[in-house]
Amino acid sequence: MNVPDANIIARDEDGMLTPAYVHAVALAVENADGHELRALVKGLHNADLADLMELLGPDDRQGFIRLLGDDIDFHVLPELDETLRDEVLEELPTKAVVEAVRELESDDAVYLLEDMHSDEQQKILKQLPESERVALKRSLDYPEDSAGRLMRSEFVAVPPFWNVGQVIDYLRQDETLPADFHEVLVVDPAFHLLGAVALNRLLRTKRPVRIEDIMEKDIISVKAVEDQEQVAYVFEQYNLLSAPVVDEDGRVSGVVTIDDIVDVIQEEVEEDIHRLGGVGDEELTDTVWQTARGRFTWLAVNLLTAVFASYVISLFDASIEQMVALAVLMPIVASMGGNAGTQTMTVAVRALATHELLPVNAARVIGREAMVGLLNGSVLAILMGALAALWFDNTGLGLVLVVAMIVNMLVAALSGILIPLMLERLGVDPAIASSVFVTTVTDVVGFFAFLGLAATWLL
Repeated sequence: MNVPDANIIARDEDGMLTPAYVHAVALAVENADGHELRALVKGLHNADLADLMELLGPDDRQGFIRLLGDDIDFHVLPELDETLRDEVLEELPTKAVVEAVRELESDDAVYLLEDMHSDEQQKILKQLPESERVALKRSLDYPEDSAGRLMRSEFVAVPPFWNVGQVIDYLRQDETLPADFHEVLVVDPAFHLLGAVALNRLLRTKRPVRIEDIMEKDIISVKAVEDQEQVAYVFEQYNLLSAPVVDEDGRVSGVVTIDDIVDVIQEEVEEDIHRLGGVGDEELTDTVWQTARGRFTWLAVNLLTAVFASYVISLFDASIEQMVALAVLMPIVASMGGNAGTQTMTVAVRALATHELLPVNAARVIGREAMVGLLNGSVLAILMGALAALWFDNTGLGLVLVVAMIVNMLVAALSGILIPLMLERLGVDPAIASSVFVTTVTDVVGFFAFLGLAATWLL
């Protein structure tokens, strides 16, 4: 039996888990050595423990969960990606899941429950105290990826007629208050939001002063049904640490905090990158079948667009037969256009997501991208045209290549920004479909321009 090295270093100087440490953990799991495994993971931060579980293979991961058993800190569950979270929850008995839901803050508890089958979800909710059950069901009733799903139901609220001393005493004495909060909300008897007082201002004010005299009235709140991406934009725009969440009647339902928004921002950026590449919401812990299924759809769409581009080429098969150089050079025209279009599209999609590209400045940005495409296209086309003329000893062919590249890179720049704008206007996520359309346009225009000009001028 192999024995793990007791002197293994868990993290390197960059704070990353070391390969030797991960191997030692896997070895302890392989040996079914629970004592050694507990010694290795003792003191590991929950975020690092989640990373460790994601780095283990599927078999080692299941053994890891079984060996640790009740020693697994439930606070590690919200740190796991969705696929791995569901895998871990399946290994845990219902009693342990109920305990986890009770121990975690409400937003993290919702994260555990939201993707469960309804019957399993109800089974767990029934075992919770009524107050906790009602709060969780209310959050689960909101749309997925909304502020209502993201919020914590626990928050601190006081009436406006209390004075500072009463509020401070309340904060010290009430053991049911949330562990972390940044401000005290001020509400009326129906829990309509009136204002808020930051903790630093509260502590710096004398005890007899009434709360309504020091509260900030013009506070920024978010609606419970608001999409989490828009909530993240509000936090970024106004440098918020937290924001109250209100229902359709203006009553406070919960609070969204900056730690959740950081996760949202990372999730949205990752989602945009995946969608631009034609990849679904996959994780590295997904199975081969899950990954292949998620990627198949857009690969099939790309296949159809490739067939269309091939059809355009077939229209000029006689021209290609007469001049083999056309077959050699036409991928250059298409690929340069594709790369230019992808550059513009990436910038446009991200600018739309961050609300930097709006109708008020769209015309200016479109003009800028057109000029960039024209400038880069002209320089690169002249260089490539000169090389083609020398390569095939044909000045006319070089000129055709110059014109075709300029046209295609200009069209690529325009399509890279106009297509995302059009999809946004139609209510379609531009990150999902832009790449397919931009690639199709640049391929078709590139082939048609190059082969069409060659057929007209050279043959």
